Amino acid sequence: MKTLKFFITIGVICFGLFSFTKLIQEEWKVPEKYQKMKNPTATTPDLATGKLLYTKHCKSCHGVEGYGDGPKAEDFDADLGDFSTEEFQVQTDGALYYKTTIGRDDMPGYIKKLPDDEDRWQIINYIRTLVE
Repeated sequence: MKTLKFFITIGVICFGLFSFTKLIQEEWKVPEKYQKMKNPTATTPDLATGKLLYTKHCKSCHGVEGYGDGPKAEDFDADLGDFSTEEFQVQTDGALYYKTTIGRDDMPGYIKKLPDDEDRWQIINYIRTLVE
């Protein structure tokens, strides 16, 4: 009986630790090539197109203001980020391009849905306007 209690206790602890680690997201490693990538549309942003594409593809999860509070956000355990924060905004355009293009976990990659690179860059330009 003592052995059974021991194994149950160890099982509960292991389950708890595993559950807790699922709540903490691993840092999103962006390859150096993308970190240094320049946004070819930064000097001539088309914010109307960026907003339209953001509304169609991003708003349902990330929300109207980019707070990560869209109607689908509650379906995910992960932190969807807050685009208005300085922590988010200090990322390079290339890093955001990588994350939007490649995706990971619950964040889909948009290379197939938005095959035109310029569309993804315009979304990034629009996201830059969501700063507080």
